Amino acid sequence: MRKKLIYGDIGGTKTLLQLVELRGGEIHQQFSKRYDSSAFVTFPDMLRDFLNQTGTVNHPVAACFAVAGPIVAQQAKLTNLPWQISSTGISDEFSIPAVKLINDFEAAALAIESLSPNDLVTLQTGQIHAQATRVVLGAGTGMGVAWLTWLEGRYFALSTEAGHMDFAPVNELQIHLLKALHNKFGHVSVERLLSGSGLTNIFNFLQMNAAMDSDLAPINLEEDSGAAITALAQTRKHPIAVKSLDLFAEIYGAYAGNLALAGLCRGDVYIAGGIAPRIVNILSSGGFMRAFRDKGRFSALMNEIPVHVITNSEICLLGARQEAHNLLNSWD
Repeated sequence: MRKKLIYGDIGGTKTLLQLVELRGGEIHQQFSKRYDSSAFVTFPDMLRDFLNQTGTVNHPVAACFAVAGPIVAQQAKLTNLPWQISSTGISDEFSIPAVKLINDFEAAALAIESLSPNDLVTLQTGQIHAQATRVVLGAGTGMGVAWLTWLEGRYFALSTEAGHMDFAPVNELQIHLLKALHNKFGHVSVERLLSGSGLTNIFNFLQMNAAMDSDLAPINLEEDSGAAITALAQTRKHPIAVKSLDLFAEIYGAYAGNLALAGLCRGDVYIAGGIAPRIVNILSSGGFMRAFRDKGRFSALMNEIPVHVITNSEICLLGARQEAHNLLNSWD
């Protein structure tokens, strides 16, 4: 019997949805679409549009959606979008028997073992320890983090909201940056720096500091202009944009190192998210790994931890598909 699965990666900026059919144990993709998340008032509105476009007569039997936000009792409120999503609500409204919500970085973690070598750029080879803890983190619209811990013969993914930990500056420039952002926001989380809007915060801070000594005309940016700053740095070699990316990479590396220490992640550190694949050249240039390893008495240990950038932009979607398939098997 042919069964349909639906799954998606729901983010504050974009949402990816896919419908597949299982035939004889094999997955056949039938329909896929990328949406601008802010174009819809609610997620059910988007899902209804997607299902209408598929033209499918039979309802999917299972669905899994990776959501950029915490999941509590199978309900989610997106961190960077005014949506509230309920697995029960989706199941009832769309007549899908089995529906599950998971955190987007939990989904990314679940997909790690499905990646090929072509999906990774290695920043540090290190020494792999079998069955050791892993961590997946990534800057995009926000900062996501998930742990992978070995239990009963396989890795289990644990979602977190570690992107909202306090930012910890490590030098005088970063201390001044913290003070500037504290005056603006009060509490300064890691996500205030390691995200698209975070890169914009860094650029604005450096631009303000350079205003007295620079002939450069000031650039007014939207709140989340990470892509524009990256383009300024990589195509026009704008000096403040270049310095912004360098500082972004240093803060990113230090934070990744903190997470690696917190979980003693000798089983690999994976950098995901929408920003990292676009700035692999910056992350590979040295500043990221120097900050990652600069942990005082534990610097030698940090040299042993493998670090990779995930270049597959659909990693969260892969994890949602895997969980939808697992959901179908458990529901059967």
